Amino acid sequence: MTQPEPCLVLDYVSDAESVPAALDASGAAEALSGFDAVLLKPNLVNDSPFPVTTRPGFCTEVIRWMRARLNAQIVLAEGCGSCSLDTPEVFRRLGYEEMARREGIELVDLNTAPTVVRSNPDCSVFPEMELPEMAFTHAIVSLPVLKAHSLAGVTGSLKNMMGFPPPSRYSGSGGSWKKSVFHQRMQASVNDLCRYVMPTFTLMDASVGLADYHLGGATLSPPAGKLVAGNDALACDREAAGLLGRDWRDIGHLCDAT
Repeated sequence: MTQPEPCLVLDYVSDAESVPAALDASGAAEALSGFDAVLLKPNLVNDSPFPVTTRPGFCTEVIRWMRARLNAQIVLAEGCGSCSLDTPEVFRRLGYEEMARREGIELVDLNTAPTVVRSNPDCSVFPEMELPEMAFTHAIVSLPVLKAHSLAGVTGSLKNMMGFPPPSRYSGSGGSWKKSVFHQRMQASVNDLCRYVMPTFTLMDASVGLADYHLGGATLSPPAGKLVAGNDALACDREAAGLLGRDWRDIGHLCDAT
């Protein structure tokens, strides 16, 4: 059997048509086979609707595809960055609570989930990191949206892992966002984080795309009209940078990732 490419860019038509097609074409079933538990990780940084955050309808199609092809427990988990809202309220406001009831899946707040401490002497910013236990017991399917970022250049599958670290440990002092410690050395911090926790598979909603800023502003014109999928999160994010008109070689966490 031919091995799937580490990253594919496919045309977006609709969630119902394009999500299953992208998952099939990019070898998601093979990448996730053998796992007893899968964690779906959307980007729900706050309660702003798409294209700032991942749509629940997009996640619904992923869940239904997985139920038809995998024999694994499925949970959807996030640790939001908003200082004014907790993750369960973000779930509720964006329609994830209703979606979870309808689809019969569990929602998990990564900001308050049980944690473990891991160490890696190769990390320059975080030689020790506290992370949810689930980061190491589940296959992680990253479901970001295509966005530029004011500090990171691009926020994609790799930076989406910032939902995992608990704000009780990483909020810092005086920050306006949960986990603001990561903002002090953003590129190196994302690199370190991804030495501890990496997506097993990525499906990025690049149907629209935020052109300049991760919390709003102008969208791409015309919209990107794509899905980006594959088992190599770094390759997916480099493709995403191109869709935003940016050179991944100019973005530290995409250039220096190991």
